[in-house]
Amino acid sequence: MSEKTKHIVCIDDETDMIELLNLILQRKGFRVSGVLSGEAGLQSIRETMPDLVLLDLMMPDMGGWEVYQQIKADEKTKNIPVIIVTAKALTIDKVLGLQIAKVDDYITKPFSPATLVKSIEQVLAKQEKS
Repeated sequence: MSEKTKHIVCIDDETDMIELLNLILQRKGFRVSGVLSGEAGLQSIRETMPDLVLLDLMMPDMGGWEVYQQIKADEKTKNIPVIIVTAKALTIDKVLGLQIAKVDDYITKPFSPATLVKSIEQVLAKQEKS
């Protein structure tokens, strides 16, 4: 990874999850912004242009897939990697995410901190090569 501190935007409607992600990622040297809704998440992404987005699928105002589609449809944000972090653990959901929607990774809750960090580091390393 480069010397610049990587900025990650976490979009999840659960405050506890954002706090957990924040705790895990700040210990690993990432700068984290937590956002509690899809609309606010899109605004934050457009304003800060983060290095990576962690996105929950099930949110009340705007679902994660809609947020994802808007990120990828916007010329300025389409290259920002997105990792889905969700309780939707069905195999079909994961296949849809990885194969159809082409998300960068798909992590189901509950997850281990090591799994999350490994995924983020792999996605960021891949991003730097491209």
